[in-house]
Amino acid sequence: MAAEIISGKELAQTKRNEIALEVQKLSQEGIVPGLAVLLVGNDPASRSYVKGKDKACKETGIHSLMLEYPETITEEFLLGEIDRLNQDPSIHGILVQLPLPNSINETAVIESISPEKDVDGFHPINIGRMMTGQDAFLPCTPFGIIEMVKSKQISIEGKHVVVVGRSNIVGKPVGQLFLKENATVTYCHSRTANLKEMTLQADILVAAVGKANFLPGDYIKEGAVVIDVGVNRLESTGKLVGDVVFEEAKEKASYITPVPGGVGPMTITMLLHNTVQSAKNFALLSRK
Repeated sequence: MAAEIISGKELAQTKRNEIALEVQKLSQEGIVPGLAVLLVGNDPASRSYVKGKDKACKETGIHSLMLEYPETITEEFLLGEIDRLNQDPSIHGILVQLPLPNSINETAVIESISPEKDVDGFHPINIGRMMTGQDAFLPCTPFGIIEMVKSKQISIEGKHVVVVGRSNIVGKPVGQLFLKENATVTYCHSRTANLKEMTLQADILVAAVGKANFLPGDYIKEGAVVIDVGVNRLESTGKLVGDVVFEEAKEKASYITPVPGGVGPMTITMLLHNTVQSAKNFALLSRK
């Protein structure tokens, strides 16, 4: 029996409708959540992501400030822009679109964003809070993945989650969030011996490698939940595919996310969620 599809597109739409209602309620209290997105240079993929974020903000009533800079700007100038936005009371979330030009230190830029406005959840303070189970802005893709699994009432507690990939943006934090839900988590990566042996143990398999069709169907345990984070464009056809061979995997899995229309739409949706949460946090502070 083929796997049930977990549609990120559908879940994202439901959540965005809820977010739009929250934004409406907040704006009646005189609070309009504001998100500033900074884009340096002219990378086509980054530009496309930024456009998607702008559109999603407009759909939900979030004030969206898109700031574009040539790749010739200095790190000092960019840090000055972030500092200005840190002080701006109309902006509740600041996101710098990565990657940045080589002349700019990514770590310095991420650490210059106020943790209270770090709606991407990349600041070391938010990562530290997440690791220790405190309130924090959660990184958007991992947060979206947990929401997708929960949307199908899939039990996480006691399950073996295998994460293939160890990036700071997806692999590491998603394992941590599953751990918080009382799963047993194994991380696999480019140096893992016997990858197939590991993935065949997964009740929930998260593929976050960034390599097209990296995991074939015979790497997947019968009845596993497969979350495919990869978005890879095939040079031969121009088609978007995930890290998992979808046609093979869906014959083995109980649930699977498609590419496109899976994890991607949820990433932007959780960014909107974090921005609204930040606006609420600032509103609470101003009432004290």
